[in-house]
Amino acid sequence: MATPQTLLRLARKHLGEKYVLGAMVPKDNADWRGPWDCAEFASWCVFQTTGTIFGCRPRSDPDAADAYSGFWMDDTTKLGRRISIAEAAATPGAFLVRAPAAGAVGHVVICAGGGKTVEAHSSKRGVIESVTDGRRWDTGVLVPGIDARVSAAPQPQERPALVLRVKSPMMAGELVRRVQRRLAELGFQPGPPDGAYGPQTAAAVQAFQMAKGMLPDAEVGERTAKALGVDWI
Repeated sequence: MATPQTLLRLARKHLGEKYVLGAMVPKDNADWRGPWDCAEFASWCVFQTTGTIFGCRPRSDPDAADAYSGFWMDDTTKLGRRISIAEAAATPGAFLVRAPAAGAVGHVVICAGGGKTVEAHSSKRGVIESVTDGRRWDTGVLVPGIDARVSAAPQPQERPALVLRVKSPMMAGELVRRVQRRLAELGFQPGPPDGAYGPQTAAAVQAFQMAKGMLPDAEVGERTAKALGVDWI
């Protein structure tokens, strides 16, 4: 059974290394030094510390296993132990996952306790230490083979006041229309400025985020709005 300290020590050895969305990482290559994406980094760290393939398909071949936040969500239910976001944020060796929406990527981070993370974040920032606060998450998870003990004092989470994203029914309003107009001004293609946050608008947001080296989650929160130059709530 691997300890959270072993997992985090390994993850921190890679701080500053390059992020590339969709990068493929051979999980059995102990000498890999990037590029990474978020799910590949998390799954590689899990395999290197436990010998377990998690958040990947296929599970039979660590060299060819493709990590993906959607597979992390599946394996959280089938193989892991789901815990609350507040519990994960407080627990070294736990993970937090944001599920991928239609036309958008999710995100996976390693929790370091105290609301801190180690993660492959974005092309601009690479592998970094960050925080869980002010970000949107779907679930926490304990991964088999890591002796992470759920904290008896969950970490209170500051959630973002608003995140524009693809939902059903669609998020709509003047704020969405301002985002659409600004994207169009910058040369991206959000579709007509109808005030509805649909897949085309999300794709334009993701393209903008990638051009800026930001986390390409196709969602507009305070950071993306600021980068766009859109007044936020």
